Amino acid sequence: MVGKYTGLSDSYLSVLKALLHASVSCHKKLVVDWVASTDLEDSTASEAPDAYKAAWTLLKGADGVLVPGGFGDRGVKGKMMAAKYARENNVPYLGICLGMQLAVVEFARHVMKFPDADSTEFNPNTKTPCVIFMPEGSKTHMGGTMRLGSRRTFFKVTDCKSAKLYGDVNYVDERHRHRYEVNPDMVPAFENAGLQFVGKDETGQRMEIIEIPDHRFFVGVQFHPEFKSTPSKPSPPFVGKLLDTYWKLSWSSGKLQQTLTICSNIHTLPTGLIAAACGQLDQVLQDSCNGHVVAAKHKLGDSSSTPLVHQNGHAQKQANGGVANGTCHANGNGSTHG
Repeated sequence: MVGKYTGLSDSYLSVLKALLHASVSCHKKLVVDWVASTDLEDSTASEAPDAYKAAWTLLKGADGVLVPGGFGDRGVKGKMMAAKYARENNVPYLGICLGMQLAVVEFARHVMKFPDADSTEFNPNTKTPCVIFMPEGSKTHMGGTMRLGSRRTFFKVTDCKSAKLYGDVNYVDERHRHRYEVNPDMVPAFENAGLQFVGKDETGQRMEIIEIPDHRFFVGVQFHPEFKSTPSKPSPPFVGKLLDTYWKLSWSSGKLQQTLTICSNIHTLPTGLIAAACGQLDQVLQDSCNGHVVAAKHKLGDSSSTPLVHQNGHAQKQANGGVANGTCHANGNGSTHG
């Protein structure tokens, strides 16, 4: 988890809970390493080399990367570096809200070769505005200018990973909280360079979901899928990431459908980040006894791993230290779920 508010884990409580829901559905223990985005930046290499080294060690050792939402320019460069690392090294990536916007900016800078590409939130005078203030909002009065609440996203690419994870539906309703959006005028250039905008609003002018088709799992969403995640119905983007992380999920229709069937048998919806980090999908499907959940549980269960808690790149002692029902909880700064 790469963010700017890692000093207080409750800042990302909804994201942590969504990860827990997804990991339970995948029958996998989850270790969350906290990485302060500022520690990944070049300035930290000279100012605090130990923190810089520790942050990059954690990032490079991760099975998947998640960049959640946020505001302000502190730590933005570090978040973009995390997105760049995941993109270049085929590491499963999920960007939420600002995490999606910065993935777009990073793509423009390093793939499309626009070194001055930026969001107008951080550089109002940029000549390559990849992310802009929503036109209906006021730039002088911040009150009441957010795009809030449940909004509908329509899938414009039906065979994309996100659509499959949501069950091949035509649209989804997810909750939003943002003032900035991807610049629609730049979308054709992005898509020509290989970044797909697979989900859009009803007008087709507001970008909601991005994917890199030839990447293992690189997904960004403008909305906040964590807000609708529950233990019985985990959020699809989170499950998809975990599924690909653990099983190197095959996105071909046949094998993906088999995986979705296994998960639906235990009343869960596979989501994306956790699914992306596994590596044993073919064997699981081969031994799944025609999709019976018992075989899936046998293969996916992993009770031997030990959850760790990290805060800003440093391991911390668990406050409770106990394990209840197979789940390890830690109070205070840094949290992990088993």
